[in-house]
Amino acid sequence: MPDVTDQPAVTLGDYLRNLPQYLWPQRLLTRLTYRLTRVRLPWFKNWLIRVFIRGFQVNLAEALQPDPQAYADFNAFFTRALKPGARPIAAGAGVVCCPVDGAVSQIGLAASEALLQAKGQTFSLTALLGGDAERARPFRDGSFVTLYLSPRDYHRIHMPLTGQLRTMIHVPGKLFSVSPLTARTVPNLFARNERVVTLFETPAGPMAVVLVGAINVASMETVWAGAITPPLGTTIRAWSYPSDGQDAVRLEQGAELGRFNMGSTVILLFAKDVVRWESTMTAEATVRMGQQIGSLAVPI
Repeated sequence: MPDVTDQPAVTLGDYLRNLPQYLWPQRLLTRLTYRLTRVRLPWFKNWLIRVFIRGFQVNLAEALQPDPQAYADFNAFFTRALKPGARPIAAGAGVVCCPVDGAVSQIGLAASEALLQAKGQTFSLTALLGGDAERARPFRDGSFVTLYLSPRDYHRIHMPLTGQLRTMIHVPGKLFSVSPLTARTVPNLFARNERVVTLFETPAGPMAVVLVGAINVASMETVWAGAITPPLGTTIRAWSYPSDGQDAVRLEQGAELGRFNMGSTVILLFAKDVVRWESTMTAEATVRMGQQIGSLAVPI
């Protein structure tokens, strides 16, 4: 597990700063965000994009479309594509690539059923994957990494390894922020928030890529199914995919898997003794999509 002893202790002030999140109308605010980010009035969407670029120092030079006024609405800007070559995919046998731009929240090994959320906070692997113990079994004692995407980051999600999609699960839940402060103060945050779980079979065995929703993350989508949310829903839904035929989904390493329409967190899971994380992959380390974040114990 990563060393968290140097992380700041949670204070009463931290809990008080986070208290309003329990009182916010999370779904109402998220629906409002969904509508506002899709307004196509030129004066409004251009103003919103300009404010966002200044506030978060967004680098549009690497975007496929560098003109901020060319985007149809704010969401199109937020989920912008990058120029070819802006994120080279690390080459080599047994390389595990980073699925997103962002920062490492936590990284290491699951302690049987427990994943580290923050100093003094863990959450359940089974709960994260929708409450099915058999679904979680292959990942017990396995490798995991939690990656936080800030508002300024590139918000498309890509494949760490080539894989065949087996199952997708939508798990309704809360919509707390997933900021570092919230991760330190809200118990079971990632197993409470809404999420989309994707399970792949890879040459290295099972792999889970979990998209975790948050306040103002008004939609999560995949390249094979489109928008999974909205609607947010109230019951768990699961889809199975065949190995071949028109409904089969196979994605190569580095291929786009999905995207957040507004920012959030991705959790990546592998089975026990399959992946060795790079030594540079420590809590709070900055990462970019396509870089090597680990290697397979047995190269493929």
